[in-house]
Amino acid sequence: MTRFADIEILHYDVPEFEHLPIAQKQLIYCLNEAALWGRDILFDQNGKYNLLIRKVLEVIFIHYQGDRSKPAFKALTVYLQRVWCSSGIHHHYGMMKLNPGFSQDEFLEFLKRIPTQVLPQMKSIETDLNIDEAKKHNTNKGALENVYALWRLLGPVICDPNVLPKRVNQSDGEDLLLTSACNYYGKGVTQREAMDYYASLKGNEDCSPSYGLNSRLVRTKDNGLAEEIYSLSGRYSKSIGQIVYWLTQAKKYVENLQQEKALDLLIDYYHTGDLKTWDDYSIEWVKDTNSTVDFINGFIETYGDPLGIKGSWEALVNYKDEIATQRTKLISDYAQWFEDHSPVNIEYKKDEVKGVTAKVITAAILAGDLYPTTAIGINLPNANWIRTVHGSKSVSLSNITKAYHDAAKGNGFLAEYVLPDAGLLGLIEKYGSLTDNLHTDLHECVGHGSGKLLPGVSEDALLAHGATIEEARADLFGLYYMSDPKLVELGLLPNCEAYQAAYYTYMMNGLMTQLIRIEPGEVIEESHMRNRQLIAKWVFEKGKADDVVSIVFINGKHYVKINDYHALRRLFGDLLAEIQRIKSTGDYTAACHLVENYAISIDSALHSEVLERYKKLNLAPYKGFVNPVYQRVGGDVKVHFDEEYNEQMLRYSSNYSIEL
Repeated sequence: MTRFADIEILHYDVPEFEHLPIAQKQLIYCLNEAALWGRDILFDQNGKYNLLIRKVLEVIFIHYQGDRSKPAFKALTVYLQRVWCSSGIHHHYGMMKLNPGFSQDEFLEFLKRIPTQVLPQMKSIETDLNIDEAKKHNTNKGALENVYALWRLLGPVICDPNVLPKRVNQSDGEDLLLTSACNYYGKGVTQREAMDYYASLKGNEDCSPSYGLNSRLVRTKDNGLAEEIYSLSGRYSKSIGQIVYWLTQAKKYVENLQQEKALDLLIDYYHTGDLKTWDDYSIEWVKDTNSTVDFINGFIETYGDPLGIKGSWEALVNYKDEIATQRTKLISDYAQWFEDHSPVNIEYKKDEVKGVTAKVITAAILAGDLYPTTAIGINLPNANWIRTVHGSKSVSLSNITKAYHDAAKGNGFLAEYVLPDAGLLGLIEKYGSLTDNLHTDLHECVGHGSGKLLPGVSEDALLAHGATIEEARADLFGLYYMSDPKLVELGLLPNCEAYQAAYYTYMMNGLMTQLIRIEPGEVIEESHMRNRQLIAKWVFEKGKADDVVSIVFINGKHYVKINDYHALRRLFGDLLAEIQRIKSTGDYTAACHLVENYAISIDSALHSEVLERYKKLNLAPYKGFVNPVYQRVGGDVKVHFDEEYNEQMLRYSSNYSIEL
């Protein structure tokens, strides 16, 4: 086990891989290679200095000739591990810049104590990384000058907390592009300019492509705007070339014609960067419901863009968990029933739920924005019109969920934070894993697939708050139905009390325990965390008059207490109805009200208590994963799990990296 800062690194198993047919193993191998070649893309998307910083830190880590026992070098080692985990210099979840633990002067000493020939040259940065600042620092007078040029450029970026302090800024009233360090927009491009640019492209098309998803918007020499398209002939061409090569190799092992058709379209898309082709691919990918092996590969989720337009690169290769999929298939079979019986106003419901397919999968490789930390459930594609007309795929990652649960067994977390009440802890320990998985299934299978936008409402009408509102909508859908007798009738829950485990842990997390991930004095930045607090604080406040949920003080500690589970469900339903109205109508003002009043600020006294109690448990609040290693042996593919975190990260940087 590897642990550093607030991260614990786990391994995950890939059960039954050895029993797959050889063709499926070879397909997984090729898709895995395609997935790993996108790693550098995400680093660069997260910040324009990230690739250079990672390379310099790795060179120091490998070649440093000074005293490795000094605190400064130990701090650099931890910082490098955190940069790997976050795919950049900002926290993967909290968005704030990582504290390196060493000074700018100590950084210079590191640079001086390695062979100068192994350092990346500043002259190569201008073209490959598009760092304009390199020009004024590059003297081109020799190795020592290169050391000082790197130090002058990177020292403040790494060590000064006031330089690029936040990767994604969502603060209302500020220019979200000029105050965010992510690299989706060129220098000086403002929020208003970007919004106007993409608004002019969309027009009134009902089925328009997701304009801007696969590009960087930059200023031209004549002060206009233009897109650097991610494609085989555009930005990230070197990495995309390798992705295309391995996707082409994968075609040799496809399971059926539908899978081959989807692969062909994905390859065509990478060649041209045409978003219409991306939509065509997404439609054919949704249709492929019979393949055992499946994959995600592309510029997909928009959480990393403060405007919610541009997709971060991610990949996942998986194969079906046949037994567990029976649960999600049952949910998807009843998708129309869930839609019809939701508390949402009828004008915001879908008349017909189409093509909702769900399965439980075994993750074979995590990559890009899903590595080394990952979601446990995914629902795609994101384009609302495709979901409405053609449907969507929903997956739950069973082996990842199992790894999380195995790591949590007996760690004392629940015993510390759950109300010391007869039977409650036992209920959670008995049913918590089951209800967690079921809530994820409901969230992904039917939550994200529910509801509709009214005509003329844009998918990004809620701007920076869109991700929070969407995740709240899906969470609330799952919470509302978690206590419905229909789940017991369908055999998804064993009795009418098990759901209480999900309700209690959700409220405990939203009101208290997720605060373990926030540094003292900070606010909540990440969309999923904002969503959970928004829900928990809203129902807590709205239920105060009837004492639905309370926070009690026992033996010097605060605990969440649920006094009326049925009333809590009604409140979840009320909020779901309002959230869906906001989503369907694009009511940005109402979205702002909810997010700013319930999702962001933190009670500092309660926060301090939660952190102090957590500190005594000696646990890491975040978990990440080391991928299995796949090797071709003769005509077969073998898998092993003995590679450790540092070893894997250095191998990936060596074997799957574009040249600096």
